[in-house]
Amino acid sequence: MKYPQGIKARQKPKSNDKVSYGQRGMTLEKDIDKTNQYYLDTKKAVIHKKPTPVQIVNVDYPSRNKAKITEAYFKVPSTSDYNGIYKGKYIDFEAKETRNKTRFPFINIHAHQVEHMRACHNTGGIVFLIIKFTVYDEVFLYPFEHFVKHWDNFMADGRKSIPYEDIKNESILLPIKYNPRYDYLAALEEFYSEME
Repeated sequence: MKYPQGIKARQKPKSNDKVSYGQRGMTLEKDIDKTNQYYLDTKKAVIHKKPTPVQIVNVDYPSRNKAKITEAYFKVPSTSDYNGIYKGKYIDFEAKETRNKTRFPFINIHAHQVEHMRACHNTGGIVFLIIKFTVYDEVFLYPFEHFVKHWDNFMADGRKSIPYEDIKNESILLPIKYNPRYDYLAALEEFYSEME
């Protein structure tokens, strides 16, 4: 069916179409990057995405402006996605998306990332996760204090995921706005004022 001005309706993918898992989580990260730029522009905080350390092995070099990396490997396991400083405090957090409706599976995060966040938390840093449930279009700031209880239970052969309802009850919902996209610093203020 054609819509006004001759624009075709989007086609549903066929069952034999190859599904691409690349770029998963990039929408959330782009929104967080926009939020971080707003914080930087307004001098509220300095928070950046950490680059993934990569060892380049092979480059196809037909010409300078057409150089293309053809082979590369991760140097060391990455830590968390973002870090920076806010009101003199170190901030460290991971951003994750899931399409699951009922839980956040632990396959979405690695043990070395959790241990890095634990070390930051234990030395006085502000540590959290930003988790997006794409099916509900809901984004939560999930304090590390709550997340780590579930993780430690998982490591002791417990549940392999965190129920959606637990995340909903233990987190702060981040409404999407124009600027900043997800005001997670306001949510942090709310969480720590409730704790005090």
